[in-house]
Amino acid sequence: MAQRDLYDVFASFRKNSITFYQAYRPEIALPAVQNQTFAPPFSFQRMSWIKPSFLWLMHRSQWAQKKGQEHILAIELSRDHFETILDQAVLTEFVPSIHHSRDLWQDTFSQAKVHVQWDPERAIRGQALDHYSIQIGISRHLIHDFVHDWIVSIKDVTPLAKKAFKLSRSGKLKEAQRCLPHEKAYPLDRERFKHILPGG
Repeated sequence: MAQRDLYDVFASFRKNSITFYQAYRPEIALPAVQNQTFAPPFSFQRMSWIKPSFLWLMHRSQWAQKKGQEHILAIELSRDHFETILDQAVLTEFVPSIHHSRDLWQDTFSQAKVHVQWDPERAIRGQALDHYSIQIGISRHLIHDFVHDWIVSIKDVTPLAKKAFKLSRSGKLKEAQRCLPHEKAYPLDRERFKHILPGG
């Protein structure tokens, strides 16, 4: 794996797009792939969290085995929309060097349309690593934009997840690693997005 800073956005991305992962039950995932967007029973009234780390979502969804998370979707967004999302984001925890006062952070956080939190990145066998992976929460105030305007493509990558999990469980870690999406440090403008980077 490439060397990374403590708070890097590691992701699969191309010139104009970046990929995030979500896990859903079949009633949401299968129509989303077919229609290339979301529709009910997908909820438009709650925050939707997107994650660029495939392995973090594998840890969270138990490799697509957790009830309600049986399908892993790779959701491609335009990079312009991704960066616009981050412009509006507020961290889910108070950081003195960013927010100056807890009251100011609390006021800003309560009104934010986008939340960002950093969780320990995960290795292929689930252990926490010493750097962090970003999660981005899109609130109900922006969810219609996400569903109708921001999505470039949706792909079901559940077979990939199951193949990598099977190889890993059988001790074939190198083969399992080769199945994983290629992720690298996204060229984030650290000055523009310093409001979501706890490490500066």
